[in-house]
Amino acid sequence: MRSDAHPVLPPMRPPITGDTETEMEKHDAMRGIRLTVRVDFGSDRALGPGKIRLLEAIATTGSISQAGRSLDMSYRRAWLLVDDMNRCFRAPVVAARPGGAQGGGATLTPFGQELIEKYRSIEAQAMAAAEPQLHDLEVSLRQRAARTRKSVKTSIRAATARR
Repeated sequence: MRSDAHPVLPPMRPPITGDTETEMEKHDAMRGIRLTVRVDFGSDRALGPGKIRLLEAIATTGSISQAGRSLDMSYRRAWLLVDDMNRCFRAPVVAARPGGAQGGGATLTPFGQELIEKYRSIEAQAMAAAEPQLHDLEVSLRQRAARTRKSVKTSIRAATARR
């Protein structure tokens, strides 16, 4: 990680308030369930997990291009998302330096780092609040049937030979 980049915060998980076995089991059972948070700012502006992952990748790589590649995203798509966030808020989220002999690069602004922290906090609080309901939904799910491999009949002769 570059020395001028901000550290990346790991995705938040629901807080575990005690070390009781039942609470740990409940936390383990919830691993398969995901609550996705997207904040809509009117009809044409939003902040969700994709933009936050992009900001975290920029903080790690120091580059919009490398961050996009690490997320299987084109440079154009990554740049458009960064531009959208920079235009959306009063303060810029990412500061980019043009390429050239010095190589360019990008860093999160203090507001960009704050944006990640606030989003991850909202995400953690939403997950903690929704955990009982999510657990109830999980219990209500049907079990997935185990996929069995059926023999493939390749000809009428093969099908009638088994009779």
